[in-house]
Amino acid sequence: MAKQVSPHEAYDLMQKSGYTYVDVRSVEEFEAGHPQGAVNIPLMLRQAGQMVPNPKFFDALSGKFSPEAPLILGCQAGGRSARAVQMLEQAGYRNVADSFAGWGGGQGPTGIQPGWHATGLPVDRGQPAERSWASLQG
Repeated sequence: MAKQVSPHEAYDLMQKSGYTYVDVRSVEEFEAGHPQGAVNIPLMLRQAGQMVPNPKFFDALSGKFSPEAPLILGCQAGGRSARAVQMLEQAGYRNVADSFAGWGGGQGPTGIQPGWHATGLPVDRGQPAERSWASLQG
């Protein structure tokens, strides 16, 4: 089972241990704000006003990251990232952490935790060329 990490723990893993933050939120959510350095590979896509599963999620992720890559998966409040972590673990990824509080805050091991956005950690906006869904979906 993947370890669950707070936003501060996620940031430390990124800075000290070479982890990559994979933001599994929608393109629109990512564009509005995301952890600095995050890569956007959405688990769900917005189509006709509804969220639908992204059929290219796993292919895009596995095309960019090997099963040994150190990854932190995060979303808005922990639900999508938990599903994505489970999917990756079933596919043989073993160095994956779940940012349970995500961007907006969520339920963690000790109750409700603030998300990345509320912690004062570094934030980016927009669609960085090498880290945007448009450049990664292949």
